[in-house]
Amino acid sequence: MKGHVILSHGSESGPDATKVTVLAAVAESLGYSAERPDYRGMDDPLARRDLLLARCRAAYDPVILVGSSLGSYISGLASLQTPVVALFLMVPPLNLGEGYPPFDCARVPLVVVHAWHDELIPERGVIAWCETRSTPLHLVDDTHRLSNHVATIAAWFEEFLRSRA
Repeated sequence: MKGHVILSHGSESGPDATKVTVLAAVAESLGYSAERPDYRGMDDPLARRDLLLARCRAAYDPVILVGSSLGSYISGLASLQTPVVALFLMVPPLNLGEGYPPFDCARVPLVVVHAWHDELIPERGVIAWCETRSTPLHLVDDTHRLSNHVATIAAWFEEFLRSRA
């Protein structure tokens, strides 16, 4: 295997959500192993992060983390605590409020996808965060769910994985 991709869904979806399912198929088609942990019923983002950390530590191959929304947040935090080789993050929340650390992630290859019309996470904050790190950022004419750009995101993800090989 080339590596192990762990795809984390958002707060109100599950491991069979469209984006993580499509991206898992892309990873597997390129020779990566992939898993989609089930965080449903886990309301605490830090508990989700801890489950993700356990999955990362159990992996035998180099780990790439992929996340959507809250899945991006926990992927970023997890990357600070366990070795990962890359991150692909969609609509990352930068701050969950009091009691939770602000979003951050390891200094590894990273791509961010965000929506111009995200009703939950303002694009200006994400643009500014990416600018401070010179992070590649894809902005699309969509809302938080990125529903109209799944095929485009899958193509970007395929390119991202191919660039890791």
